[in-house]
Amino acid sequence: AAPMGSILPDGSLKYIVPLAIVPATLALWKMWSSREEVEDPNATPREHAGILVGEVLKAHGVEVVFTLTGGHIAPILVGCKSSGLRVIDVRHEASTVFAADAVARLSGIPGVAIVTAGPGLTNTITAVKNAQLACSPVVILAGATSTLLKGRGSLQDVNQQALMAPHVKWQTSIQSLGELVPKLRRAFQVCRSGVPGPVFVEFPLDILYREDDVRAMVLKDVAKMKGALGYVVRWYVKRHLDQLFSGTLDAARAFKGPLPVTIPTPTASWVSHVAQELKRAKRPILVIGSGAMQQPSTVDALRQAVQSLGVPTYLAGMARGLLGRENAQQMRHKRREALKEADVVLLAGVPMDFRLEYGNAINRDATLFSISRSKQDVYKNRWPTRGYVCDAGMFLRKLADVFVPTPNQWEEWLTVLRGREADREAWILDKAEVDIRPLNPVRVCQLVEEHLPPNALLIADGGDFVGTSSYTVKPRQPLTWMDPGVFGTLGVGGGFAMGSKAICPQKEVYIIYGDGSCGYSLAEFDTYVRHNLPVVALVGNDACWMQMYRDQVRFFKDDVGSVLSHTNYENVAKGFGAEGILVERVEDVPAALQRASEFVRNGKPVLVNFLLGRSDFREGSISLQLRVVAAQFIHTI
Repeated sequence: AAPMGSILPDGSLKYIVPLAIVPATLALWKMWSSREEVEDPNATPREHAGILVGEVLKAHGVEVVFTLTGGHIAPILVGCKSSGLRVIDVRHEASTVFAADAVARLSGIPGVAIVTAGPGLTNTITAVKNAQLACSPVVILAGATSTLLKGRGSLQDVNQQALMAPHVKWQTSIQSLGELVPKLRRAFQVCRSGVPGPVFVEFPLDILYREDDVRAMVLKDVAKMKGALGYVVRWYVKRHLDQLFSGTLDAARAFKGPLPVTIPTPTASWVSHVAQELKRAKRPILVIGSGAMQQPSTVDALRQAVQSLGVPTYLAGMARGLLGRENAQQMRHKRREALKEADVVLLAGVPMDFRLEYGNAINRDATLFSISRSKQDVYKNRWPTRGYVCDAGMFLRKLADVFVPTPNQWEEWLTVLRGREADREAWILDKAEVDIRPLNPVRVCQLVEEHLPPNALLIADGGDFVGTSSYTVKPRQPLTWMDPGVFGTLGVGGGFAMGSKAICPQKEVYIIYGDGSCGYSLAEFDTYVRHNLPVVALVGNDACWMQMYRDQVRFFKDDVGSVLSHTNYENVAKGFGAEGILVERVEDVPAALQRASEFVRNGKPVLVNFLLGRSDFREGSISLQLRVVAAQFIHTI
């Protein structure tokens, strides 16, 4: 026989033990897959690590978690329920992360998504990347194969750490009971500190289940092994289990609550410099984006600060609605022209990406301040006059403490901007009067705007119909508009809506869907019904991917891949137990919207299917980007 050292060169048993322990560790699979061992769901649960996970989440302010069930994560779900958390199970794993993202954006408390191993996790990737690019503090918890079977071809076993690495701020795998609380606390700290973003925590199957059950199931089979090999295997498995369950649940509970979160703050000199520039400015512009809304608890103070500053303001992303439905200081149209003429520009939580034409939309002679927690965003594409890496919302609040405009300081500039606003509104009114059958999308959006209640919370999930609505539909309050962000992800609507309604039950949640985008999450109407989440979905159904169709046909004279049907989406909603309304005539729109409101106020989700004609309202929305790319290239060289 070969000497032991040649068989086990690293001093471990990993080259010999696998063949012997696989039958034993397969017992873990039997433990949770066997229906004969399911206990009374109303019985008091015995102690397991899943209960500890629920306690840690609750200690960090979590009230609701989103999941799609799987055997790997069953103990976590049971633990969350036993800790008093609301557990909402969805119909696609992407919705768990989108819903958690919505919770984080609206509350500032990290949203939590819990998914099973392998394909359960891979199904979340688009949503995780969207959260990363939107700087949303989301905690993704996923199951994994047992530690004894890792890398040996067990069911749903993939390298989840490598899979998630490009999409999260931080990731870890729990390898012992003693690591569970410290790593979970660290996850919550990291996702909120600095530039917020998603984090990933992996839970191997065996660490989550009750220690006595795991030991009994594993050691039962290895006990049957004879001879020296049996002795070695039993020693190895017992040592492994001792390490896995090192520490006790009671000891793990002795944590002191959340770890401190680090938020970059502005200095007094930075704020003073901007204040001095504003005093001299003749044509200032303030652009506020989602990056200024990363502390939702301070949003009222931010609103007051912006109003006190008096600077003509454009709002984008999560900042839409910050100044309410109507405010003389806020501008909605002709932003490019305003930025080209401005002499001082403040970008608060707004990167100079495609939405600002990579910085080319801003006057080259203007004094440009870029403020963001992200250093990369501060200096993206164009070097500002001054860049400040700090929380943009905090910066504006501090700026309002030291700067007060003189009466009518920018009245002449405001008059110019308001004149352009009026011209644009008149143009939109003309477009709304164009006879388009069955329905003119601009007119539908106008009627939606007239109908929306003061407590409406709007979820934007689509291309052309959402783009059209952004010209006409006005968020009523701060934190009442949510779109995917820079990634432009279709399919956010279902998850965003359930997260919003779960965390803000007093809001009347409206999803503004394109007919293409609604197909991604239409099945979540089942979730709304089962979990009493009454939301309204407004589907702009023009039977095509209009944003693609329009320019594709213009450039290439071919509509391949861009045509859909006037599908009866309202019947799909009815099939899930919700309500559905079909609208084909403009005179029926107000009554349909009123019926929808009545349904949700009585606890029923509803989908309103507007059959639209094809419009040229947003013609050129794609080709414009080609021109911008060319302009940026010329500037670069």
